[in-house]
Amino acid sequence: MPGWSHRLLRSGEFRLDAGAMFGMIPRVVWTKWLQPDEHNRMTLQQNSLLLERDDRLVLIEVGIGDKMSEKERSLYAQDTRTIRDALHEADCSPEDIDAVVLTHLHFDHAGGLTHVDGDGKTVPTFPNAEVIVQQREWDDAIANRSTMHKTYLPSHLTPEIAERLTLVEGEEEIMPGMWVIPTPGHTWGQQCIAFEDDRSDAHTPRHTCFVSDVMPTHWHNRPTSNMAYDVEPYTSMQSRVELLRRASEGAWRLALVHEPGEALRVPVADEKRQGEYVLEPAG
Repeated sequence: MPGWSHRLLRSGEFRLDAGAMFGMIPRVVWTKWLQPDEHNRMTLQQNSLLLERDDRLVLIEVGIGDKMSEKERSLYAQDTRTIRDALHEADCSPEDIDAVVLTHLHFDHAGGLTHVDGDGKTVPTFPNAEVIVQQREWDDAIANRSTMHKTYLPSHLTPEIAERLTLVEGEEEIMPGMWVIPTPGHTWGQQCIAFEDDRSDAHTPRHTCFVSDVMPTHWHNRPTSNMAYDVEPYTSMQSRVELLRRASEGAWRLALVHEPGEALRVPVADEKRQGEYVLEPAG
């Protein structure tokens, strides 16, 4: 059976502090990879995947959305583009989406679950979609268990969203040819989403994996590439190492959630560092 067809969507650039994004990696090292702006921020992207199979539309990740104040938008240098704009360009409506799968519930990944309508009310963006996330992630989000202030926001964790939830625990097939993989560390309930893609045939399944903040960009490929935002850095390192090993052995393509450049990557053994990988563009 053919796998899931998929299309990369970009919901807009934003910026976060580069030092925080690279944690313990010294500035003298990461400035060889990129140059921050005058506020020490690096440019990131809100990447999503739109999947289709058997007339079922699934959206992985929904980005920040449009509910931030002008002051907040300025803080993150967030442009005005949202997941709704990206869907429109893909000839798709939010009402067409059957399921939304989220890596975790921080505002830059799940804020787009809701938007403000013409009457000034906060309403679900995807009225016909179930929302799939780990049970642990939902519990922590509702209790606001995080190292960061104001990242689990009531404006996207509304009772209307709670009514649409499908909560999973651990690695689980959530629909035919698609499963979630826990990658704790950034949050305790974070997950990646893997699926049989449309390169598959009856004899050779091929896989793509949407990668969470366990490895947000291709610069975060090293075991030590933890972010200062991670709740458990050592656990995050272990999750990243295991994900890269599994992806390499399975010849997976990786879709990186915040990669501003080529978001689809393949892990290639690093000739200079035994047991490590570089992430090359998938083409």
